[in-house]
Amino acid sequence: MKYKLAFVCVHNSCRSQMAEGWAKELGSDIFEVYSAGTEEYHEVKPLAVEVMKEAGVDISNHKPKLLSDIPYELDILITMGCNVVCPFVPNKFMQDWGLDDPSGGPIDGYRTTRDIIKQKVEELIEKVKSKEIQL
Repeated sequence: MKYKLAFVCVHNSCRSQMAEGWAKELGSDIFEVYSAGTEEYHEVKPLAVEVMKEAGVDISNHKPKLLSDIPYELDILITMGCNVVCPFVPNKFMQDWGLDDPSGGPIDGYRTTRDIIKQKVEELIEKVKSKEIQL
């Protein structure tokens, strides 16, 4: 059985998309991975796609999704630090990663965020596998 994991942000256009990409790349053996936003948006940020491609992860086919597009109940819910109140999504474990949004800034900001997200995803995988996070 795989754990249902979702990354939620406001627009599902940058941080949550990068997190989905990393979790699918690094944790597909234990996670069924989703990402979603609380508001509609028209595209995944091109610089997010570009920096993930630099790291060997292709998210070019990703599209922004809403909470209604992912499973209603999750095992793990990660919010990205959007400074908004997220609608309640039933989950067994929730954490806010408090990440700054690089949108509108230089590509180096996207790279920094990408690398932080990768580290956090790796830590999450380790905590689930070691049962430090009880699900």
